Amino acid sequence: MFIVETVCVAWFSLEFALRFIQARSKLQFVRSPLNVIDAMAILPYYVSLVVQEEPEPGAERGRGYLDKLGLVLRILRALRILYVMRLARHSLGLQTLGLTVRRSTREFGLLLLFLCVAVTLFSPLVHLAESELTGAHDFSSIPASYWWAIISMTTVGYGDMVPRSIPGQVVALSSILSGILIMAFPATSIFHMFSRSYQELKQEHSRLFKEECASTAALGPGEESEGGVAYIPCSHPETLTLLSNGGEASANNTHTLPAGAF
Repeated sequence: MFIVETVCVAWFSLEFALRFIQARSKLQFVRSPLNVIDAMAILPYYVSLVVQEEPEPGAERGRGYLDKLGLVLRILRALRILYVMRLARHSLGLQTLGLTVRRSTREFGLLLLFLCVAVTLFSPLVHLAESELTGAHDFSSIPASYWWAIISMTTVGYGDMVPRSIPGQVVALSSILSGILIMAFPATSIFHMFSRSYQELKQEHSRLFKEECASTAALGPGEESEGGVAYIPCSHPETLTLLSNGGEASANNTHTLPAGAF
């Protein structure tokens, strides 16, 4: 596994370095969210090579520092899951998901607000119904009842805290029904935003494809334009790849996707 990881990280590092060299604006390249994710995904490997997690035998001095350093190293290793985020650079669906999340921040804020208000309402009620009226010990306090209210309103229901009395079950039924309605209201708006963002990105990709086909139509096979873009036969929008002098995709295309896209 170490050899496979080394080969993959070496390939990613070479790609990242070439894209950084080709970038016209180095500051814009560094500030790009996807480029930051790429750097955070590659960095833990090199840190793990430099820093030794296990202390040497008999080295008691600085043990606390080494423990903290080992914890940081394990956290950095966990960041390797960010490799998956690299797919957003090539996936229209993931780009649509990110654009939808950024455009629907208000809907997500309303969802959290409604959920917090409902949790604040039903937690004291179930605590009163179970602890004060029946003497059950599962709902020992109102803050402890928050966990039950959250998992009930989101229809998860782990079963670790269950109301036993009739009043508690009535409160549980009310919280579950309220949670279904609260989750359904913003979901409709978020779904329409996702559909709209997908259509916009799809039309933008199609428009860029047609423009690139028109710009390369005058070029014959083996010819290159002034910008170093090679001639590529236009067959389908998803198979279009713009190649620069080094064979890497250009990091600063003059066309941009709609605001908020990755």
